[in-house]
Amino acid sequence: MTDLLRVDNLSKRFGGLLASNALNLQVTQGETHALIGPNGAGKSTLMNQLSGEIAPSEGNIFFKGQNITSLPVYERTALGIARSYQLTTIFNGFSALENVMLAVQAHQGHSFHFWSSARKEQRLREPAAELLARVGLQERANVVAGGLAHGEQRQLELAMALASEPELLLLDEPLAGMGVEDSLQIIQLLEALKKDHTILLIEHDMNAIFSLADRVSVLVYGTVIATGSVDEIRANAEVQKAYLGTKQEGQRFQHA
Repeated sequence: MTDLLRVDNLSKRFGGLLASNALNLQVTQGETHALIGPNGAGKSTLMNQLSGEIAPSEGNIFFKGQNITSLPVYERTALGIARSYQLTTIFNGFSALENVMLAVQAHQGHSFHFWSSARKEQRLREPAAELLARVGLQERANVVAGGLAHGEQRQLELAMALASEPELLLLDEPLAGMGVEDSLQIIQLLEALKKDHTILLIEHDMNAIFSLADRVSVLVYGTVIATGSVDEIRANAEVQKAYLGTKQEGQRFQHA
């Protein structure tokens, strides 16, 4: 099995706070790999370093064997890394289709013709419509994004991420703020996406994690304390102790 992403001894300091602490992680080509851990464990900080939004204090990040530690976000995107966020990052005043068209345009790297309407650009509209269909939003293409339901906005954000044709999807709490029905729909979508993409996933919904993940890594105080299959992680005494450290997290882990 080939490592698509490898993190070696990654550390990140914010003043006196050590958010990542000599962290090591390997994500294998084709797997869905989940990151779990108590609140404040450093999960989002790690995602920010992987996507290039913040620079590590020490250590290295490798993608497809290339050291990308110093590369900016746009170069990592060009190499095949895409990210979604805890909070949606869509253009609320544009339609769902127009949002994805903008993402397609950014990936293709061409400018709109000055004297033509961008909305009529078939080389943008056609792939954008295909991406909306892929995430189940084909019937909502002309709805203003700000008027979409929360779950639909999450679907739209995934369509925009897919516009860059990524090999690796970094998903930061895609089920955040969702009810049961919306969560099930996103889980089904992720099940479909994992057939064609490697996914690194942060999520607090343990049922979703244990349903989707091929492997799970557990972060505590900025370092990985365990990596293994779902069954291995469930049975790991050190992981159970970490989650039982807080009542809420312990209940999530025990009842997943």
